[in-house]
Amino acid sequence: MEDHGRGSGPRPAGGRDEPLDPGPPDSDPSPPDPLPYEGVWRFTAPAVDASVPQARHAVRDLLHRQAVPISDDLAQGLLLIVSELVTNAVRHAALLSPTLAVEIAVGADWVRVSVEDNHPYRPTALEADHGRTGGRGLLLVTEITREAGGVCDVEHTASGGKVIWAVLPLKPAQVP
Repeated sequence: MEDHGRGSGPRPAGGRDEPLDPGPPDSDPSPPDPLPYEGVWRFTAPAVDASVPQARHAVRDLLHRQAVPISDDLAQGLLLIVSELVTNAVRHAALLSPTLAVEIAVGADWVRVSVEDNHPYRPTALEADHGRTGGRGLLLVTEITREAGGVCDVEHTASGGKVIWAVLPLKPAQVP
């Protein structure tokens, strides 16, 4: 996998880019300094089966190296999301997209994973036949994200491909 390092990629609404309370007019309007684990990292890989475990391990190692304050359960869910999204790109987009990109963005209280490919097809989460193996990857991603209190979506890219992303809170979801 090729690591493109830290960047200034997209962040979900409510991230550290915009202060929630600007404070009094005479105070410094600049946002607080980012925490040591905050940043954006992007990896590219060929759309082949071997890239699935490589992407999962790269994300796991990144979370550890940056000391992201993520619970074991949330980390396991995030790694499963990475595996499913990269698997989908390898299985369904490789013909038109021989390369895929995995991006991890970490804010003060959220983590975002996205997988981008150049295939224009926008997948949907389908209820798969129980007799079939496979076909439940995006449904699984949606459920893991929902249970963690996060959101996920699919968007078209300017180049005509797509990016599938999921944002998970680093703090546990509040149970009503």
